[in-house]
Amino acid sequence: MIAKNTLCLWYDGTAEEASAFYAATFPDSSVQAVHRAPSDFPGGKKGDVLTVEFTVVGIPCIGLNGGPAFKHSEAFSFQIATDDQAETDRLWNAIVGNGGQESDCGWCKDKWGLSWQITPRVLTEAFNSTDPAVAKRAFEAMMTMKKIDVARIEAAVRG
Repeated sequence: MIAKNTLCLWYDGTAEEASAFYAATFPDSSVQAVHRAPSDFPGGKKGDVLTVEFTVVGIPCIGLNGGPAFKHSEAFSFQIATDDQAETDRLWNAIVGNGGQESDCGWCKDKWGLSWQITPRVLTEAFNSTDPAVAKRAFEAMMTMKKIDVARIEAAVRG
């Protein structure tokens, strides 16, 4: 069944590589189809990969090999909720260790320039606390981090 809403992500010829990485890295992710050009076209040849259908943590996506005209920006990111430090570390290290780069407050970019928020559930729960002091302590702790340290967030929650 074709999804009613699909994210279209623009790549400069690397949609197949990126989608394979996402499928291998994130749970509930896979590559469904690779679509190739049926003939030559401006900027490409017959058989070049045009689009890739894939899912990232259950979200349907299309990777479009549109060329160098547009780049990813922090205006779009995938926010991935993690259950513990081990999952946080595994995902963060996979992205950063595969040519990506760290940013602040749980954000990182993959080597294709796509932004990711690797967010432990304990942080989200702290931000949603009915006690404003808990939310403030967790927020202030997060502001000092790149990859989120679950133990430090839990310590901030406890006060």
